[in-house]
Amino acid sequence: MSKNDNKGTAVVTGASSGIGAVYADRLAGQGYDLVLVARRADRLQALAGKLRHDHGRNVSVISADLSDDGDVRRVEQSISADETVTLLVNNAGLGGQAVVATADADAAERMIKVNVVALTRLTRAVLPGLLARNRGGIVNIASVLAFDTSFGGIYSGTKAYVVNFTEALHREVAGTGVTVQVVLPGATRTDFWELSGGDIDQLPKEIVMTADDMVDAALVGLARGEAVTVPALADTGKLDTFLGARQAFYGSLHADKPARRYAA
Repeated sequence: MSKNDNKGTAVVTGASSGIGAVYADRLAGQGYDLVLVARRADRLQALAGKLRHDHGRNVSVISADLSDDGDVRRVEQSISADETVTLLVNNAGLGGQAVVATADADAAERMIKVNVVALTRLTRAVLPGLLARNRGGIVNIASVLAFDTSFGGIYSGTKAYVVNFTEALHREVAGTGVTVQVVLPGATRTDFWELSGGDIDQLPKEIVMTADDMVDAALVGLARGEAVTVPALADTGKLDTFLGARQAFYGSLHADKPARRYAA
């Protein structure tokens, strides 16, 4: 991809470090101009300067806390009015709060606002424009913990929402020029763990992926048109089996009478 090629503007949330920063670098290299969104303005400005230097792209920044209603609406207004936007990467996320009984209620609410509410509102902000232009895509970053509640129900629940929301959105845009992808990273080496109160070095090294590898794999999946991308999954047949079994299970959940085991 030549630096003179322009694929429109990619909006990346949670862009100041980790997965978001890697997405920003890769997308700039592919020919996207960028709008970077994150709380830490100093890191955003430093990254924007580096990307302008390295890739010669236009890079603007929006310093915003996506757990704050006013900030979310400010970002919404900006990106919905930008007709150059062709890609939204909803990467911003908060973790932690594993045990509900002892969770800080305000921190849990902030997690839900960032992981669920902001993601939904920003998707809604850009989708009409993408459909009108019949071009572009939305990438939502979930987690393999969407399928595993052993690490706590709050974070897992938010990521299960992201998976279901994105799968439904993929069906909604079928037949248009808009693509939708949900990415399910496993353990990925970023400062997300430290910020969430965890220690990634306690995990076996063989299950920890770098952010660079994770994003590169996700972008391959996006280019191939995958609706669901799991970078660590070697056998895609397992995903097909899982999704097929889930659909078959759903088909057995409807009847005009309760199951016999519930008879008085």
